[in-house]
Amino acid sequence: MSGTTTAGPRRPVGVPRQRLRPRRAEGPGAASSSRWTVLVVLCVSLLLVAVDATVLHVAVPAVTEDLHPGAIQLLWIVDVYPLVCASLLILFGTLGDRVGRRRVLLLGYTLFGVASALAAIAPTPEILIAARALLGAGGAMIMPATLSILRQVFPDRRERALAIGVWSAVAAVGAAVGPLLGGFLLEHFWWGSVFLINIPLMAVSLPVGRWLLPESTGDHDGPWDVLGALMAAFGLFGVVYGVKRVGGAEALSLGTVVPAALGAALLVVFVRRQRRREHPLVDLTMFTRPAFGTSVGCIVLAMLALVGLELVAAQYLQLVLGLTPLETGLRLLPLTLAAMAAGLAGSRVLQRFGPRAMVSAGFVLTAMAVLSLTVMGREDRPYALVAGFVLLGFGLETTLFGAYESMLSEAPAESAGGAAAIGETSYQLGAGIGIALLGSVMNAAYAPGVDGVPGVPSAAGRAASHSLGEAYEVADRLDGPAGTALRAAARDAFVHGLHVTLAVSAGLLALGAVAALRLPRGLDAAEG
Repeated sequence: MSGTTTAGPRRPVGVPRQRLRPRRAEGPGAASSSRWTVLVVLCVSLLLVAVDATVLHVAVPAVTEDLHPGAIQLLWIVDVYPLVCASLLILFGTLGDRVGRRRVLLLGYTLFGVASALAAIAPTPEILIAARALLGAGGAMIMPATLSILRQVFPDRRERALAIGVWSAVAAVGAAVGPLLGGFLLEHFWWGSVFLINIPLMAVSLPVGRWLLPESTGDHDGPWDVLGALMAAFGLFGVVYGVKRVGGAEALSLGTVVPAALGAALLVVFVRRQRRREHPLVDLTMFTRPAFGTSVGCIVLAMLALVGLELVAAQYLQLVLGLTPLETGLRLLPLTLAAMAAGLAGSRVLQRFGPRAMVSAGFVLTAMAVLSLTVMGREDRPYALVAGFVLLGFGLETTLFGAYESMLSEAPAESAGGAAAIGETSYQLGAGIGIALLGSVMNAAYAPGVDGVPGVPSAAGRAASHSLGEAYEVADRLDGPAGTALRAAARDAFVHGLHVTLAVSAGLLALGAVAALRLPRGLDAAEG
C-alpha cells in the first residue's frame, strides 16, 4: 500500500479495484504502519456511532422538560436513530461496493456532523426527530464502510482478526461510554451538548479520512439495483418497526401487524428479485457457504438472547435494588471491560482454537454466565453479580468476534460492503427481536404475580401488571397496607420473571452453541 502505478497489468477478475494514495513513508514497515493508522481512523468513526446510539438515553428527562414532546414523539426521538440506521445498512453498504467505500464513509461523516448540529439546536420535537433520523442515515453509511474498508486493508486473515478484535473492543467501549458521557455533560451543560461532541471529531475525521483511507470498490460491472435497494430499506424499516412495537406490548395492533407484514413481503420480493438478476445488489450465494450463513445466524442468536436481558438487568438494578442510574452504569461496567478484553484477546484465541471452537465455547460460557445471574434476588449480591457480568461480557464478545471474523473472511472481497451490511443488519434485528421476545417472556412471568393481591382493587392490579415501575406508582397512590403489599408482590414477581427470562436466554445461547458447530475448525478454510 505504499505507492501507486499509472500503468500495469490488467486487473484479474474477482480482485476489487483500489485507488491508493501515495504515502510519505517508504520502506518495509510503511505499508504495515499505514494499515494500523487506517484502523485508528475507522475505530474513531465507529466510536462516534456507538456512543450516539446510547448517549441520548440519560438526556430523555431533560429533553422532555425543554421540548415537551408527546408520548409518541418521545418514543420516536429515542427509536428513530436505530430504526433508520438498521433500515439503510444494506442500501449504503452495497452502494459503497459500487461507488467507493471511502466516498460513502466520508459522506457519512459529513451527514453525521450536520445532523448533530441540527439535533443540538432543535427547537421542536419534530426537528429533533428529523435530526435523529439523519444521524441514523449517517450511521448507516459509516458502520458497514468501516468493516468493508477493514476487510480491504487487512487481506491477511491473522492480521485482520487482530484488527477486528480492536474494532469490536471499541464498539463495546462506545456503547458503555454513551450513558456515562451523557450524564457528565448534562451535569454541566444543556441536553444539546450530547450531540455537539460529534462535530469537532467529525471535522477532524473528514480531512484525515480523505487523506489516509484507501478507496476501493467491488467488481460489479452491472448497474446498481436502485429499486432493490429501496425494497430492502423499506422492508427492513417495516420489520424492525414492527419488532420494536411488539417489544412495547402492542403485538396485535394494526400499527404493528401492517408495517411488519408489508416489510416482510417487501423482503421476500427483494430476495426473489436478487436471485433473478444477473448483477444482484446482494450476492445471496454467500448464504450457500455454511460459514457465512452460520455466522450471521450466530450474531442474531447472540443479540436475541442478550440485548433484552441487559435491559431487564438494568431495570432490576434500579427498581429492585434501588441503585441510581450512575450506580447502575458503574455496576454494568465490568461487563464492558470484559468485552474489551475479549476483543483484544480474540485474535490469539481464534488462531489457537479456530472459529468453531471459539464461537461454540463463547456461547457456552455466556450461557453459564446467564445461569449464574439467577442469584439476583431481592437482596444485593454485588460480588456475585460482578463475576456474572464479567463472564457475560467475555463470553458475548468472544462469540460475536468469532462470528464477525468468520463472516467477513468467508465473503468475497468485492462484496465486503454488502457482507458488512448484512452482519450489522443481523445485529440490529437480533437486538430488536430480543427485546420483543424476552420482554414478552418477562411480562408473561411477571403479570400473574401482581394479580389478586389482597386489598388491591382489580383495576389497580391490572395497571400494576404492565411493569414494575408502574406497579410502584400504583402502590404509592394506594398507600397503606394495600400499597405495601402490592409493592412487595410486584418486586417478587419481577424477580421471578427475571429468573424465567434468564432460563430462556440460556436456552437460546445453547442453541447457538450447537449451530456454531457448522463453522470451520481452522483458519485455512476461508483465507482472504
